Amino acid sequence: MSRWSLYTWKRDGRSLRRAVPALAVLAAMLTMSAGVAAGAAGAVERDVLGSGGLTQVELSSFEGDASVRSLTASALRDAGSVPGVRQVVGDYSSVLYAEEAGTYDLTSHTLTPGDDLPVSAGAIPAVLGPKEVVLPANAQGTDFTPLLGRTVAFGYTKASGAASGTTGVVQLKIVALYDPRWQADGPGVAYLSEDTAAFLAAARAGQGTEVFREKEGAQSAVVVVEHQRQVAAVTKALQDDGFSASAVSDRVRNLPGLFGVADLAMRVGVLVLALGALGLGAVRASDSARARLGQFAVLRILGTGRPELRRILLGEAMLSGGVAGLIGTVAGTGLSVTLVGPLSDVLGLPITVADALPGPAWAAAALLLPAAALAVGTLLGSREVLRQDPYLTARAHG
Repeated sequence: MSRWSLYTWKRDGRSLRRAVPALAVLAAMLTMSAGVAAGAAGAVERDVLGSGGLTQVELSSFEGDASVRSLTASALRDAGSVPGVRQVVGDYSSVLYAEEAGTYDLTSHTLTPGDDLPVSAGAIPAVLGPKEVVLPANAQGTDFTPLLGRTVAFGYTKASGAASGTTGVVQLKIVALYDPRWQADGPGVAYLSEDTAAFLAAARAGQGTEVFREKEGAQSAVVVVEHQRQVAAVTKALQDDGFSASAVSDRVRNLPGLFGVADLAMRVGVLVLALGALGLGAVRASDSARARLGQFAVLRILGTGRPELRRILLGEAMLSGGVAGLIGTVAGTGLSVTLVGPLSDVLGLPITVADALPGPAWAAAALLLPAAALAVGTLLGSREVLRQDPYLTARAHG
């Protein structure tokens, strides 16, 4: 890059620096998308896969779908007999509500090996007891912190007919509280042992626990495999046996909703940024060279060749692309870091500032693509203009 490139880029309003704003916006969008996707992936890797998800398979039950095997007690026993399976835990859902003080209604779930709750107070035992419960620190206006370690009466529904029921009371000890921002199963969830969760779900259906587990079955289940290398074989064996089975590591990496869009956006963004910079470079270079045709004609008459003029334009392109890439990368990174809080709420997992930083490859793409594509576009866009006869051009521009 010659000093003339820097001089014309700074002083001449017709230079290629006019391409900087548009390229900076494209680079910022790419960097922000990369940061958002990286933040989601980092949170999932740390909070879900870090809890043993690499050795887990999830079973799902779809009501009304005869092609998918129901997760009844006998079916779960069959799943547990597959070679390589160490444990199978079924998830049963019901509702716990305030029996004494408070107005809360908490959805209840089984605490499965796939749940890595961010405990804020107390401690979750290795095996949750049948009379123990883990609650959010606060939910629906109720602060559970003063109740930690105490046995509390909770209400639950006991169906007595097709559309009628009574209230039952269950005494549960609150052994731990978790950060309510963690919402993998939704907001305000009470986590119970498998037997207690099944008991509440059976009562709500008006059935005995064992009858319910055999007839209705669990909503889902987590299969713990002995070693990571056995996950694929176990998943295939379960699928062949009629289960809807998927490895947790595969499922959580297919980021849903906003994060899936961000992941797609950063991949499309590379193509858009490259094509945008290429097209913008061709158009801007052609316009810039045409606007300075008289200027270039005089330089050629004085002995400056076309290669030297191209080098001036290429220098302007590199400067414009470099500045746009730097501005876009900094702005996009700042936006992704600013969105850490809202994105944590959407995902239900805490995302740190470090998580939201775009990966080196994506940052490099945002930095380098504008300059590279703008330079190629400049070579293409200036070719025809610089071929014109300088004497005729100088005479035309008087």
